[in-house]
This record gives sequence, C-alpha cells and structure tokens, in this order.
Amino acid sequence: MRLSRFAALTSTFFVTTALALTGASAAASAQLPTATGYVALGDSYSSGVGAGSYDSASGSCKRSAKAYPALWAAAHSPSSFQFTACSGARTGDVLNSQLGPLSSSTGLVSITIGGNDAGFADTMTTCALQGESACLARVAQARTYIDTTLPGQLDGVYSAISRKAPAAHVVVVGYPHFYKLQGSCIAGLSEKSRAAINGAADEINGVTAKRAADHGFTFADVNTTFSGHELCSGSAWLHSVTFPVIESYHPTAAGQSGGYLPVFASAA
Repeated sequence: MRLSRFAALTSTFFVTTALALTGASAAASAQLPTATGYVALGDSYSSGVGAGSYDSASGSCKRSAKAYPALWAAAHSPSSFQFTACSGARTGDVLNSQLGPLSSSTGLVSITIGGNDAGFADTMTTCALQGESACLARVAQARTYIDTTLPGQLDGVYSAISRKAPAAHVVVVGYPHFYKLQGSCIAGLSEKSRAAINGAADEINGVTAKRAADHGFTFADVNTTFSGHELCSGSAWLHSVTFPVIESYHPTAAGQSGGYLPVFASAA
C-alpha cells in the first residue's frame, strides 16, 4: 500500500510538472511572431542579370522577374517578399544597403555573394582579351583573395544577417562552372584558361560553403543542375560574351528557372 501510494504521488508529480512545462512552452510559443517573410540578398546572380524582364524601378541593380528569388516568391506566396539583390554588389554593399528589410519576422533569406569581391568581372575581361598567361595569372590572384580575404568578409555578412533576422532559414547559393571542358567550343579561351576559371568557381564555392556551415546556414550547390548546361556544352544556360556586356557570363532565364530555382527551392 505504501509503495502504491508513493507511486501514485510520484506519477501525479510528474504529470503535473509535465503539464506545467508544456503549458509554459505553448504560451511562450504563442507569444512569438511567426517568421514567414522572404528577403533575397546578393549580387547579379541573385538579381537576375542575364535573364531579362528587369524591373525598371530597380535601375542599375537590374532585378529580374525571371530571377530565382522572384520565381520562388511567385510560386510560394510568402507573407512578404523583399528583393534587394543588386548587380555588381560586393559584401560591403550587402552590409551597407541590402539588409534593411531583415527583421524578426523574416523566415527565409537567400544570398549569392563573393564573386565581385574576388574580381569576377576583371578576371573574365582579362581572360577574354589578354590571352592564356594573363588569364592564368589573374585567376591565381583571385584564388589567393578567395582563400585569404573573402572568408572574413563573408563572416561579416553572415553575422549581420543572423543578428537582424535571428529566426530566418538562410540559404547561401553558389556559382556554377562556366565551361564544359573538352566541349564543343572551337574558339575563344584556351582549355587551360577554362579549367582555371572552373577551378576558381570551385574555390569560392568551397570557401562559401564552409563559412555558411559555420554560421548554421544551408549551402546550395548549383553545379548539380548546371551540369550539361555550361558554356561549350551545346545547351548553355549561361551567356558567353554578349551585348549588353553586363550580361556576359551570367545565367539566362533558363539558367535561373532550370539551374538556380530547383536547387534553391529544395534548400528552402
């Protein structure tokens, strides 16, 4: 009888405690706002340069209705959608002019950044105009920057995102290989230059993925979907040198919808 009474009292204690804790947890949860808004940050690969259908109000940022952030928002109808990605953006530009919409109600953030910090445009110009030796040297310079300087710059951006949007799921989206090696191109850059440029893309993706993971963010690798759609593949989802020049080496509308969107959607 004494054991039964003890067991009953013990059971009552644990049940009461569990109910109290559960009730407190539920009450606390009820007081927290639901984070459902989506904010798209980053550079031209996020803004949609190369995809056309630019929002005239975005000016030189060239935000496209065919960019993967806009496509995802149209398909999923988040409670709010703020699109601040901008052509030419570097990490400092994200910190200075893109983080305004982030808040405790932001549930999802996407960002592609780092290529311009590493000298993407200058590297591609050098490779296109100055030959193999100059190209390889410029790529090597970019890779040194990616290894030594870019990690700290990414840390600054990622930390700022976490502070301003503590409830957000952050998806850091990478860059694709530009070239299919041993592909169909019979003119243009040498095979060594193409391989070096692809290697630099791998380098920046690797550094970015590591920094993203260390901040608890998700890294989305678009090489899975761009495979078979690089330049020299015969079915490219990237512009080669084109006019306007700003669209050169950027994803086409098909690259945004077929290359970027499904990878981001899966990660989001």
